[in-house]
Amino acid sequence: MIYLDYSATTPVDPRVMDAMAPYFSASFGNPSSVHRYGQQAEAAVDSARETVASVLNCRPDEIIFTSCGSESDNLAIRGAVYAMREKTGAKWILASRAEHPAVTKTLQHLEKYEGFPIEWLDVNLQGMVTPEAVSKAICGDTAIVSVMYANNEIGTINPIREIAEICRANHILFHTDAVQAAAYLPVDVNELGVDMMSLGAHKFYGPKGVGALYVRKGTPLIPQLTGGGQEFGFRAGTQNVPYIVGFAEALRLTHEECENRVAHVKPLRDWIIGSVLESIPDSRLTGDMESRLPQHASFAFKGVDGNLLLTLLDAAGFACSSGSACKTGNPEPSEVMNAIGLSREWGLGSLRVTLGVHTTPAEVDSFIGVLPGLVEKVRGLGK
Repeated sequence: MIYLDYSATTPVDPRVMDAMAPYFSASFGNPSSVHRYGQQAEAAVDSARETVASVLNCRPDEIIFTSCGSESDNLAIRGAVYAMREKTGAKWILASRAEHPAVTKTLQHLEKYEGFPIEWLDVNLQGMVTPEAVSKAICGDTAIVSVMYANNEIGTINPIREIAEICRANHILFHTDAVQAAAYLPVDVNELGVDMMSLGAHKFYGPKGVGALYVRKGTPLIPQLTGGGQEFGFRAGTQNVPYIVGFAEALRLTHEECENRVAHVKPLRDWIIGSVLESIPDSRLTGDMESRLPQHASFAFKGVDGNLLLTLLDAAGFACSSGSACKTGNPEPSEVMNAIGLSREWGLGSLRVTLGVHTTPAEVDSFIGVLPGLVEKVRGLGK
């Protein structure tokens, strides 16, 4: 099998595994315990927090460890909007329909069960949220704006710094889901100007099941998981020490090796994009060509069942992904395909190809050789 789905998840770096290993056995204590075992675990969590803070250029007490990027999104949005409603009465939430479901489903839930009004920001044809769209939509009753740093499905990078400046000028909280971005883009929170930022370790060669939320000091936030006083009272629950250690080590390595990783994946990505658009009729790139994640290629093929294409690719030995979700045998284009204005005929035929540090030119060459024939085959089966 050739793995071309690194935006879904990445293998754990062996160096990260080595850093985690002692905390499963020898140093197994609960960080909340006062004895030596607990002190060793607490020291490991503190050290990890300092490592993460150094990469993000923030204070250690601005880092909250969570179970994943989705939990970080939930804590940021729910925690902030409850706090703002209580503090100022503001309750409007702004976000685009091209956000990850961890954001869009959370907003739909808040609207349906809690009565928070949601305004969905338009995106352009490349899936980008423009500063103008944000500036036009905000009002005095806006509590929080949430715009992802980079889109998981189509790879488009949003102008986060400019959006943050607009929010700050209007005294509105700004959250970004940086789960996809952190593997390849700068995450200096002061340069970006964000109030909150979500991260997930398994997108940058760390373990699944651990994430973090950066919360700028002074940002009002009401905890969503209550119990003990862990994570400065913002997230109850015994800390997952080995995974937190793994998160920090994976982020540190990503930060140190980012330039080399980009240099490895970007030419391969460009090779895929150029070859696919040239060799497959009725194909188009989805997302922005310039403002794009360096490892991310995504396409729409007219008249193609994306799920069937994935099945044939899997049978041929390639692991990729699609934006269409199969619901009871009735596939529908994803929200992102709809948001960028693709018709159903195009939107159903989405394909995402994402690369990683282990991807080789030979693997890319093999993929490029197989894909056109499989697209043609799917089109033939659909007639």
